[in-house]
Amino acid sequence: MSEPLDVLVFGSAIIDFICYAPRLPKPGETLHGHKFQTGFGGKGANQCVAAARLGSKTALIAKLGADSFGTNYMNQLRAEHINVEHVQQIAGQTTGVAQIAVSAGGENNIIIVVGANNLLSANDVASASQLFAQAKVLVCQLETPIEATLCALREFRGISILNAAPALAHLPVDLLRLPTILCVNETEAALIIGVKSIKSINEANAALKCLIELGANTVIITLGKLGAVCASKADPMAYELVPAPIVPSDLVVDTTGAGDAFIGALAHNLARYPAKKLSAHILAACTVASKSVQLPGTQSSFPYD
Repeated sequence: MSEPLDVLVFGSAIIDFICYAPRLPKPGETLHGHKFQTGFGGKGANQCVAAARLGSKTALIAKLGADSFGTNYMNQLRAEHINVEHVQQIAGQTTGVAQIAVSAGGENNIIIVVGANNLLSANDVASASQLFAQAKVLVCQLETPIEATLCALREFRGISILNAAPALAHLPVDLLRLPTILCVNETEAALIIGVKSIKSINEANAALKCLIELGANTVIITLGKLGAVCASKADPMAYELVPAPIVPSDLVVDTTGAGDAFIGALAHNLARYPAKKLSAHILAACTVASKSVQLPGTQSSFPYD
């Protein structure tokens, strides 16, 4: 009999190059930073590691380059006790990279070059059919080809989460309709629904309604230190705000990995505690994210159970 699998992640694996500076640079500006580090990132791998550290049995489907970055990443995933049977190093391809700038206040901006991640395809869904049959929760993002993500969502029969990031202005309707849960932050939600910004709880609630009208089943919009709002198709006007634990500003070090910590923790809690309400899962995820912002880096900031 196959072993049960809590969380299956179909997505990206990227090496992070992180520069810390007093503030983020303006266009055309060069700043002196005070610290540089490399780390393991990519939304898919980040979310998988976050779930694994909380105690979920996890597996990752991803592509790496046949380079030293890819080899180091494979070793790191094994050290996190993640099933890497379907993580492949591709000859002639580079491992994806992300250039990240982090301000003294913990804000960040990121540029990614996805490299081998672009080769993730529907064939990888077919070859991992056993994992799709075993897993309780599937997690996808938008750092890898959309057609492959759609195939993964169509194949899966359990609870699926789509973290629609990086966001697209014209998101295919099936990416809204197929996942059990659509999870985005306020910036991503604004881009998807075509508004300039979302700056209040009322505006976030209006975005929930709009995303459900566009075809989403259940929507979570994360709002940073405010927590998250959620609603479902069954009652789209029943908005719920789940406040995040308060983290004093002087303890905020780096917000880079907070969103991925949230998704990984959400997947873990949905898999392990299916009887609990969605709001309880969101609160648990907010708590994990609030811990991650108090440490530097992405995966290096994720807490253990």
